[in-house]
Amino acid sequence: MNVMLVLSVICGLLAFFVLITRALPPKRKRILMSLELSGMVLLISDRFAYFYRGNTSEVGYWMVRVCNFLVYFLTLVIIALFTLYIMDLLKKEGGLPKLPKRLYVSLGVCGAAAVVLGISQFTGFYYTFDAFNYYERSSGFIICYLFPLIILILDLSIVLEHYKRIGKLMRLSILLFTITPLVASLVQVFIYGLSLINITVVGLVILMYVFALRDQNDIIERANKRELEVVREEQKNMRLMFEQTATALVNAIDAKDKYTHGHSRRVAEYSVKVAKHLNKTDKEIDDLYFAALLHDVGKIGIKDSIINKEGKLTDEEFAAIKTHPVIGMQILSSISQSPYLSIGAHYHHERYDGRGYPEGLKGEDIPEIARIIAVADAYDAMTSKRSYRDPIPQDLVREEFVKGTGSQFDPYFARIMLHLIDIDSEYTMKEREEVDELESIGSLKCITYRLTRSDGILLTKTMTHIHFSSHMNGEHSAACIPSLVLFDSLDARMHESERKRRDLLYHEYAVIRTDGKIEPVGVRNVQIKTEEKFGASAEAKAAKDGKVEFDIDAVRYKDHVLIRMSNRYRTHEIILALPDSTRYVYISLTGEHCTIEDIDIEKESTAVGADYIPRIAEEISYIDVPAGDIPNVQVDGWRSDSSMGIEVTDGMKIKFHTMSLPTARLVWHCPFAVLYYSADGQVNGKDYRELTVVRLDGEGWEEDDEAENFVFSSKLEGFTDWNEWKKRNKAGQDCELTYHLEEGSVTIITEYCGLMLRSVTTVPASVPGLYTALTGDQCAITDIHIIK
Repeated sequence: MNVMLVLSVICGLLAFFVLITRALPPKRKRILMSLELSGMVLLISDRFAYFYRGNTSEVGYWMVRVCNFLVYFLTLVIIALFTLYIMDLLKKEGGLPKLPKRLYVSLGVCGAAAVVLGISQFTGFYYTFDAFNYYERSSGFIICYLFPLIILILDLSIVLEHYKRIGKLMRLSILLFTITPLVASLVQVFIYGLSLINITVVGLVILMYVFALRDQNDIIERANKRELEVVREEQKNMRLMFEQTATALVNAIDAKDKYTHGHSRRVAEYSVKVAKHLNKTDKEIDDLYFAALLHDVGKIGIKDSIINKEGKLTDEEFAAIKTHPVIGMQILSSISQSPYLSIGAHYHHERYDGRGYPEGLKGEDIPEIARIIAVADAYDAMTSKRSYRDPIPQDLVREEFVKGTGSQFDPYFARIMLHLIDIDSEYTMKEREEVDELESIGSLKCITYRLTRSDGILLTKTMTHIHFSSHMNGEHSAACIPSLVLFDSLDARMHESERKRRDLLYHEYAVIRTDGKIEPVGVRNVQIKTEEKFGASAEAKAAKDGKVEFDIDAVRYKDHVLIRMSNRYRTHEIILALPDSTRYVYISLTGEHCTIEDIDIEKESTAVGADYIPRIAEEISYIDVPAGDIPNVQVDGWRSDSSMGIEVTDGMKIKFHTMSLPTARLVWHCPFAVLYYSADGQVNGKDYRELTVVRLDGEGWEEDDEAENFVFSSKLEGFTDWNEWKKRNKAGQDCELTYHLEEGSVTIITEYCGLMLRSVTTVPASVPGLYTALTGDQCAITDIHIIK
C-alpha cells in the first residue's frame, strides 16, 4: 500500500509536469497526461479497495465495489491509451501514411472488454464479495486477463514490425510496456492478494513519461543541430557568395591593369599573414581579408589609359590615380554592415609620417586595418612585375622596409613583415603567375635554345620530383633534347642579358641535357654515372616518333647537388660540387626544337641526411680554426645551423669571433643570439620553446606568444653607415654578449661594429629553464668562450 501511495503521488506530479511542458506535441501530451492521471486514480482505487475490504459498513460496502470496478476499468483505459500512443508515434514519427488495422482491432477489444466488465458487475462473472465484504474471484476471472493479453500481443506485433520507425528510447519503453505486463499477468494468476499488474503497469506509465520526454528532447536537440547546420550552411553560402562577388569585382579591377593581375588577392593573403602574427580573431582576420581584397576597388573609376600607361605618369595623371582611395570609399560605403571595407579602401595609401593621401593622416590616427593593408600592398607592389620594371628581389624589398619603418609604415607591422620575409626561405611570397601558368597549361614549346624556359624550381634538402614528357617539334636535324639549367638569382629566374645578370646576382652552375651531356659553368667538380637500358639511339628514335617520359629526382645538401634523370632507355646520376653552401640552387626546364609537357612537380617532406650525396670535393669551410669552449659553427643560410646550447646564468658572458661569408651582401648577414628552452638544452630539442631571436644588426623578434622582446639600439661614434658596417662584418670582428637575469626577464647587452644593443625579453613563468645559442645568416662563428 505504501508503494502504491508513492507511485500515485509520482503519477500526479508527472501529470502536472506533462501539463506544463511545451516539448511534446499536443495529442501526445493529452495521451501522456491521461495515462498519468489514470495510473494515479488506479493506484488510489486499489489502495482504497485494500483499505476497506472486510469493512461491513455502508461506506465500506460501496468503496470496495466502486474501487475494484475502477481498478479493472482503468487498467483497460491505460492499455487503450497505450494503443493510442503507439498510433500517434507511428503516424507522426514513423511516417506511416496508413496505420495497421490491428491497432483498431486492439481498441475494439478494449471496448468489448469494457462491456464485459460492465455486465460482470451485475452477474458476478469476474468477481464477487462475501458476507464480510471481501473480494473473491469468480469462474470467469481468467477472461479479464485474456482481453489485456490479446491487446498487448497485438500491440507488440505491430511494434516489432515497425520498430525501425520508432526512436530508440521510445522503442524500449513500448517493448517494456507490452512484455512486462504479460509476464506480470501470468504471475498474477497464481498470486492472490498482491496488485502486481497494477503496480507494474503504473511503473511503466511513469517510465513512459521519462522516455517520452527524453526522446522528445533528443528530437528537439537533433532539430536544433539541423537548424544550426542549416544556419551555418547559409552563413557559409553567404560568405561564399560575398567572396565570389568580391572576387568578381576584384577580377574586374585586375582586368583593367595587365601588370597587376592577382595583386588584390596577394595583398589579402599577406594581410592575413600579418594579422595571424597579431593573434587576431577569426572574424577580424576575415574582415581584414575582404578589406584588403577590395582595397583597390576605386581603380574602376580611373581611365584605362592612365592605369596601363607605359612609363612615367604626368602630374595630372598621378593626381587622377590618387583619387582611387576616395572613389573606393564611396563605392564601398554603401555596404553599411561592413564599414571596414570602405575604411581599408579609403586609407591604405596613408603614410605613418603623415605624408600620404588622401587625408594626410599620421601615426595611429590611420585606422589599424589600413596600416596593415599598406604594408601588404607595398610588399606586393615591390615583388610584382610592373610596366616599367621587373619584380624587385626580396632582399632589396627587405631593405626598403627597413628604410620605410616609422616613415612610410607602422613600425610594428613593418617589423612583422620583415619577419615574414626572413622566414620565407623559398621566396614563396611573390607573384607566381608564370609558375601557375606552367602548372595549369603543363607545356613549354621550345624553339630557340633557352628562349622558352620555366621559372626556377628551388632545390633544398628535401627531394624534388619532376616528371615531364618531351617530343620533337617537326623535322629538325639539330638536337631536340630538353635541358636543365641550374642557377641562382635574386628573382629565381634565368637571365641572358649581362645587365640583369649583374643586377640580380645571377650565377649559373651548369647546363644538363637529358641525354647526359653536361656543360659545367660555375661548379668545382662534376661526376656522372650512366646506366644504359635500350641505348641512346632508341631514345632518339622515340623522341622523333613520339613522346619520351622523363623522371627527375633532385636534391641539394650544403655544397653538393644530386640529379637523377631516368626514362625507359637509360638513367643518369649526376653530382655537382657547388662553389659554396650559401647561394640557392634553382632548376629551370628549357630546350630546343622540342615541346615539354605533362609537367608535374612534387616535393617530399623529409630531408636527406649528410651522407645521402657522395662528396666529390672538399667541403668549403670558414671555421677550420681552433675552437674555444664549444665547437665553431658555420651558418650558410638563414639559421641553417647553430652552436651548442648554453644554460643562461646571471652575469654570464659569451665571447666569440665572427665574420660574414664571402657571399654575404646584406645587413642581416650577421650573427644572431637565440633564447629558448628545451629538455636537452639544444636548439630544436625535445619540448623546444623559442622565446626570442636577437640579431646583431639591432633587430629582435619574439617567437613565443607569452614572451615579449624589446631591442634598444643606438649608433656609437664608430658607426659611419651600413655599407661600412657590412664591410667590417665581412672583415671579421670580436664580439661579447653579456646576459643579466632578473625576475621574469633576461637582458642581453653588446657592442658590435659601432652599434650598442640592449635586448630585454620577458620570460613566462611556464618556462622551466633558459638556454642560449649562437646562429645567424651567412656567417662563421669561431673561438666561442663562455665566462660564468
